[in-house]
Amino acid sequence: MLKKLSEWFASQIDQDKSEQSSHTVELATAVLMHEIMSADGKMQDAEQASFLTRLNELYSLTEDELNTLKALSKTQAEHAADFVQFTRVINQHCLPKQKRQILDSLWHIAYSDGQLDAHEEHLIRRISDLMHMPHSQFIKSKLSVQPNS
Repeated sequence: MLKKLSEWFASQIDQDKSEQSSHTVELATAVLMHEIMSADGKMQDAEQASFLTRLNELYSLTEDELNTLKALSKTQAEHAADFVQFTRVINQHCLPKQKRQILDSLWHIAYSDGQLDAHEEHLIRRISDLMHMPHSQFIKSKLSVQPNS
């Protein structure tokens, strides 16, 4: 079934060559978000809901596209050796403002279960560095998303 979903998503992104980079960015973003969800060793419902909400806010996807992207991101994350292949796509196709939105989304997912795990923060820091985000943006993003203490 996953192969079928993967083929459907691939056919969707092959429809228009100009849209291909956008969809690639969507998958890269989804994989990074998936990594944050699983960083603390437990994937909670609040994190999964935040994952879908953030992807939809960033890319305005249909429910089918969201579910397919969720399945593909899980598979890609399980087989990925590192984050470079995903951050490279983001760096090639996203403006600084878009990269900041992705960073904000990672923080939203990390905080969605009510606590920030050290592994989540560490991964977000690594991803931020790989996206060539200044440390000041990393801090501003964290503070802008952080729930009021």
